[in-house]
Amino acid sequence: MKPLRIGNFSGFYGDRSAALREMLTGGEVDVLTGDYLAELTMLILARDRLKDPSAGYARTFPRQLEDCLGLARERGVRIVTNAGGLDPAGLAGEIRRLADRLGIPVRVAHVEGDDLTAAHPGTLAAHAYLGGFGITACLRAGADVVVTGRVTDAALVTGPAAAHFGWRPDDHDALAGAVVAGHVLECGTQATGGNYAFFTEGDVRRPGFPLAEIHADGSSVITKHPGTGGFVDVGTVTAQLLYETGGARYAGPDVTARLDTVRLGPEGPDRVRIEGVRGEAPPPTLKVGLNRLGGFRNEVVFVLTGLGIEAKAALVREQLADALAKSPPREVRWELVRTDRADADTEETASALLRLVVRDPDQRVVGRALSGAAVELALASYPGFHVLAPPGKGAPYGVFEEVYVPYVGAAHVAVLHDGRRIPVPPPQETRPLAAVPDPPLPEPLPPGPTRRAPLGLVVGARSGDKGGNANVGVWARSEDAWRWLAHTLTADAFRRLIPESRDLPVTRHLLPNLRAVNFVVEGILGAGVAAQARFDPQAKALGEWLRSRHLDIPEALL
Repeated sequence: MKPLRIGNFSGFYGDRSAALREMLTGGEVDVLTGDYLAELTMLILARDRLKDPSAGYARTFPRQLEDCLGLARERGVRIVTNAGGLDPAGLAGEIRRLADRLGIPVRVAHVEGDDLTAAHPGTLAAHAYLGGFGITACLRAGADVVVTGRVTDAALVTGPAAAHFGWRPDDHDALAGAVVAGHVLECGTQATGGNYAFFTEGDVRRPGFPLAEIHADGSSVITKHPGTGGFVDVGTVTAQLLYETGGARYAGPDVTARLDTVRLGPEGPDRVRIEGVRGEAPPPTLKVGLNRLGGFRNEVVFVLTGLGIEAKAALVREQLADALAKSPPREVRWELVRTDRADADTEETASALLRLVVRDPDQRVVGRALSGAAVELALASYPGFHVLAPPGKGAPYGVFEEVYVPYVGAAHVAVLHDGRRIPVPPPQETRPLAAVPDPPLPEPLPPGPTRRAPLGLVVGARSGDKGGNANVGVWARSEDAWRWLAHTLTADAFRRLIPESRDLPVTRHLLPNLRAVNFVVEGILGAGVAAQARFDPQAKALGEWLRSRHLDIPEALL
């Protein structure tokens, strides 16, 4: 059977608006998927909906579709997207009105049942991560466009693949292969050289969006349209496979994919084959993401220039101590970021940043009283006083939490273009999640001379967030480098290299097929990205920080 070509045209809410047209005109494709949702996006949409009840979905998607709906219809390309956010029915209705206005006959269906906000009082949004079989039902009934709310990112690929190949819920290996392909596609150009550790090895000024050629057994080839920018190789695919994952079991509502069974191999220029993926029954419960307001935060960044940086920072802290003591915020965090250097030839490189962040449930505590005290220092503090931006009155911040509920707690339903509603049954077979024992370590490298050098000279890394945790996937590009990496970069070594993690639980997972180790650092992001608990709130650059740290590396690898 001919493979199903599934492409991606959006990896987040705000991605390249021209990508839908680029994917429709750049080459052969059967299905296009758009991923708009993340933990932070759900909170943003929920806050938007407080102001406007009709504002629960990605407003940019209809504008993209207006320019491309006729072209997709002409070429027989189906579109599947989670741009429905908190209101998939509302977005489906808008697309129908758009199609009527343009005179384009399309069948629009949507998936619902993820919204569990009513069952979780005190949340702005509580949404279950549904699987792909609601999408499957819509496509099997002839939908041209399928809109969902919160489904797993990979469901945008497993749903169309199951519809095309006739997979059943117990076809675990095939579904797991599609989950892996979907995970590679979900972040768009991150699979084609974007945000890639070795970005200088190709032209990544404007990477093309990725495609997966999926076969009936669930194996796939990751590629991109001819002539588009960026590049696809084993490294770019490995990097995305490790992104925002944990151990060997990658659980979802349709299947648990075994990442330790994934095999990658080159298949010509800009083509990487994924095969060998094994699947297991999904876990017995369904993940639900809870978003709520955590309180209010305020921030002031003082610029300290030239000599006496430490003394200047100490002066500001002393001057604001009284204001902070009068009505103490629940959380006060000072950070001195030493971006300055001696005898600098620009003012910017002669300056350091002193960052004050405060949080409290009461906006007044972090608001104008604190802002006023900071502004009053303008003529009464250290020489050269200025701030990056005037402090505000305090802004709300969000908190993300995940809980797990029985499948029957979410009424997963496919709503067809003609209004019929098809319930999607929960999986008949489930399997509790358990850690996979670590595989044997490879043989260590023989002793030899070493040199102190950055870790990133011999390994790549990609990092990301999952709630309050971060993951850092690290992979080697040769067998010898893997032998060294597996023995050297232990959880204890990670803690030494990343001091911020020293008092946190750090778990290391070995993935020999990928020549990779994956670290999960619990709690490093506080209450999640919306809480903005650290300088890099989504841990996007944590892997690059790790790669910049110096180790004694065998000279044979350098």
